[in-house]
Amino acid sequence: MQSASMLLKKVLRSSVLPFAAQHGVKKDLFPLSRTLSLSLCLKQDNSPSPSEKLDLDAWKKVMKSGLQEVGKETVSEHQELSSLAAARELLDMWRLAGKLVPENISEEQLQTFMERPSKSAKKKYLKYLHLKEIKKKSDKRKMEEKRERRLQAQEQASKTDESKRNSFVCLWASGMDKVHSWRAAQSMIFGQPLVFDMSYEKDMSAREVANTVRQLMFSEGCNRRSVDPFHIHFCNFKDNSLYHKEFIKYYREAWGKLLITVTDQCYTDIFPKDKLVYLTADSPKVMKTFDHDKIYIVGSMVDKSIKTGVSLARAKRLGLETAALPLEKYLLWNTGAKNLTLDQMMQILLTLKDTGDWKKALEFVPKRKYCGFVNKPVHELKKSLNLINALKFGKRQEEVQKQFAKNYSKKLTRK
Repeated sequence: MQSASMLLKKVLRSSVLPFAAQHGVKKDLFPLSRTLSLSLCLKQDNSPSPSEKLDLDAWKKVMKSGLQEVGKETVSEHQELSSLAAARELLDMWRLAGKLVPENISEEQLQTFMERPSKSAKKKYLKYLHLKEIKKKSDKRKMEEKRERRLQAQEQASKTDESKRNSFVCLWASGMDKVHSWRAAQSMIFGQPLVFDMSYEKDMSAREVANTVRQLMFSEGCNRRSVDPFHIHFCNFKDNSLYHKEFIKYYREAWGKLLITVTDQCYTDIFPKDKLVYLTADSPKVMKTFDHDKIYIVGSMVDKSIKTGVSLARAKRLGLETAALPLEKYLLWNTGAKNLTLDQMMQILLTLKDTGDWKKALEFVPKRKYCGFVNKPVHELKKSLNLINALKFGKRQEEVQKQFAKNYSKKLTRK
């Protein structure tokens, strides 16, 4: 009897009494048709008098609605868990079949995998995660080997006087780090702004966004170590975007301590339009000299498929001046696109800012993209390049050999 009364007390406290308090139930306001007396089970609890009554119909409605809500929540949770379990079983089957599937996958990655629209998109995403996992393991192995070598070197150095030299190197490195931080802080006040346009997330895949963030990290390091650094602005930067997640993944706690300006505003809202110049390889206008009064904009985009005209179209929509680097003027360009990485652009712009020498700045262009610097007239160099390409690809070899023999005989007669 006591256990039954205790159970009834709990039910009444959890459901009936809150309902009564919510609807303003008072003494003798319930109908006499279907009532329940509370005097027998609530004597020891100093509860209301035996004359208080409770409407059983309203109580049933409250209980049924609560049970329906709980049932819906449990069904939705059960469906979500079952779909995740089915996705994990599918990944296990693909892994056993020899497909490129990562060994460890988080719930967030699994949810992203399930949201992919097609089977090919799911396979591409799994391949990206698999390659990323392999690279992470390789980096971890290299770091462990490097740490072992460093420990061995420290053990050997402890036996000699090299430990004193290492302490001096560490002191010098910490001092230089303070100097670089001071220069970057000064550039935020007095430096020339350099804008990175962070509005190209929709035009890239997750892997391309990760490569973009890695190149931006290299760019920030190069700028920080330079003699006269830029004041870097990340414009159109949205919180909780792929850019933001990748930056936090690499920088972690240091992300909030970077000496750069990060804003979700557009650069046209911060700087005057007549000073903005958008650097893009698709621009018809060629950049002749580096202007210290201009504010240059670089699109933060890495596209493997080379989507031409995206940054140029954006600059035209905003009514901005555009410019391209004079690569063909100073370099004998080989076949291929004239797109450079973000860290290469940063090194070129820093060199131009310090020296103004195009040849010295364009040394940061990869050697595979050009045959050499322009020392002769451009038309002669283009003829020689056409001959080289024709011999390389085997096009009209006989005609090329005859032309080469004629030119060679003319040079002998002139001598």
